Amino acid sequence: MTDLRLGVLGFGLRGPLALTAHRPGRGSRVSVLAEHDPLLREAAARIPGVRTVDDHREVVHDPDVDAVLVLTPDHTHADLAGEALRAGKPVFVEKPLDITIERCDAVLRTAFETGTRLYVGHNMRHMPVIRLMRDLVRGGAVGTVKTVWVRHFVGFGGDWYFKDWHAERRFTTGLLLQKGAHDIDVLHWLAGGYTRQVQALGDLMVYGGNPHRREPGEPRSEDWYTEDGHWPPHTQRALNPVIDVEDVSLVNLRLDNGVLAAYQQCHFTPDYWRNYTVIGDAGRLENFGDGPGAVVKVWNSRRSGHRALADAEYPVPEPPEGPEDAGHGGADPLLIDEFLRFVREGGRTDTSPVAARMAVAAGFRATESLRDGGSAREVPALDPELVAYFERGQVPEEG
Repeated sequence: MTDLRLGVLGFGLRGPLALTAHRPGRGSRVSVLAEHDPLLREAAARIPGVRTVDDHREVVHDPDVDAVLVLTPDHTHADLAGEALRAGKPVFVEKPLDITIERCDAVLRTAFETGTRLYVGHNMRHMPVIRLMRDLVRGGAVGTVKTVWVRHFVGFGGDWYFKDWHAERRFTTGLLLQKGAHDIDVLHWLAGGYTRQVQALGDLMVYGGNPHRREPGEPRSEDWYTEDGHWPPHTQRALNPVIDVEDVSLVNLRLDNGVLAAYQQCHFTPDYWRNYTVIGDAGRLENFGDGPGAVVKVWNSRRSGHRALADAEYPVPEPPEGPEDAGHGGADPLLIDEFLRFVREGGRTDTSPVAARMAVAAGFRATESLRDGGSAREVPALDPELVAYFERGQVPEEG
């Protein structure tokens, strides 16, 4: 198989995804990578066979690039993806699709009008724990889903999201959208519907009062992230000069199929994992852990008091063999596999541009709600013409 030649935009926190996609002789290779930061560009230049540049246009319009991966900060996604789509290059856009509903809709409209293939990197749809829960729900383990509760404990939030651009509304809208787009997409997938109404509360409770900030323009320190330090959260140092996003948020959601859901996100917990509870009219399931060694328990045989011993317990499958640094529990290599197949063959994918837009739309409206005292917000539907196009696998309607 001839390698697909990939162009990459950005080599920051999601730079490892470019390394995952660089498989010379095995179906794909990164031929050129654009990064404006000199230090990151220098790091990317160490990848064998990869040419580095500082201008994204040298990637997007390179005739030797077959497809483009957009791994840049969130607020740039719509513009860069749109330019690549108009250049006729299939595009992988890292999630979230962008930071406003309008910008997400613009990307989908451009893909529709140009006929160029668009893929959004919601890698959690390939995580073993998520796929296990999805299969149990679809198999009827809890009956018809009626409510879904999600808790996201972001144990390294102070390191990863309050020391760079993530801490500023102008680049993310808010972490409820930036991080929540992951979980809201999974919630939608498990519940079989999209959010139509949201109500949220949130606050900047811990990191906002920390006075230890970098000076504007000062780079992050080399020890900005550590697994065994920076605890408790108020001991964090060298935070971003500007912090105006919330570090805790609580959201209530009503879906278009009647399911009621709740999502909670906290960036100053001591542990880092996600907990999903799905309750139907004939049972309940819940995951305990979300990586290797985790289990999903199901209670569905009878009523009782608390029972640690569930009616059924399913170990989360080990991820397929892959690189030792394969991200998100082995989901990233599977994500790249699906994208490469999609570029070559087209067709339906487990990820969905429509679902990606709906996750951002729910997160955006929820952020509006929490900044307006918790008032309810309606989530606008996507243009039915675009929905139909993407549900057909991005194939024009016949006739």
